[in-house]
Amino acid sequence: MTTTRRGLLAGSAAVVVGAALDAPAAQAHTASGSGQKPTVVLVHGAFADASGWNGVASRLIRDGYPVIAPPNPLRSVASDSAYLAGILATLSSPLVLVAHSYGGIVVTNAATGNPNVKALVYVAAFVPDQGETLLGLQTKYPGSRLSEEALDFRPYGEGFVDGYIKKELFHDVFAGDLPKATAELMWAGQRPADVRTLGEPSGAPAWKTIPSWYLVGRDDQVLPPAAQRFMARRADARTFEADASHVAMIAQPAATAALIKRAAR
Repeated sequence: MTTTRRGLLAGSAAVVVGAALDAPAAQAHTASGSGQKPTVVLVHGAFADASGWNGVASRLIRDGYPVIAPPNPLRSVASDSAYLAGILATLSSPLVLVAHSYGGIVVTNAATGNPNVKALVYVAAFVPDQGETLLGLQTKYPGSRLSEEALDFRPYGEGFVDGYIKKELFHDVFAGDLPKATAELMWAGQRPADVRTLGEPSGAPAWKTIPSWYLVGRDDQVLPPAAQRFMARRADARTFEADASHVAMIAQPAATAALIKRAAR
């Protein structure tokens, strides 16, 4: 059992996380007390698409939350963040931004300066400080199996290269707690990231001024749990843990949705 800097306790298993976090939808509210539920914006990461949020989104929609899950272009940190910031600018309601993996660096940049963003929720996601890179955070602690050898590289355009997780490694590295048949479909439809994103520095972080929550995947083979805990502590995030792979939102949708609803109160 772990303790966050704000004193919230993490469950010892995924089912405990869900029980500790879940609450009737009627209890959810915004800080303004208006009764309006915030819009939840679900941002996917690399090697994935918005469908990875389906289990979470269906639970939130059932409980009355407005939800959107926009595409993340996966072209560069700066352009992806600007793209999401443009979407956020069209939304006038209070916002809760939820990010998985690479999506974390995108929301960290896109939310900066937006007064409508009331909370940030990171699910096995990168939470960079200014000037930090994905590769630097991923390798800060040992344990990641997403090495250069785990990727297929495919050039596109003039001098650009995309990275894909190799088929024989996708299940064990990316989604080890999902059925192999499910992982095979995810591999077939994976959206690659431009490899330049790995070394591109992040900008001014929104988590320094916006409250944040974090769900650590204890069995993550992509972003080591130690790195996740380090970033969560630094952001002063309310932190919970689950026995989940890198795709905790797919493997544990109830626990993930419960954490989002807590952040949305």
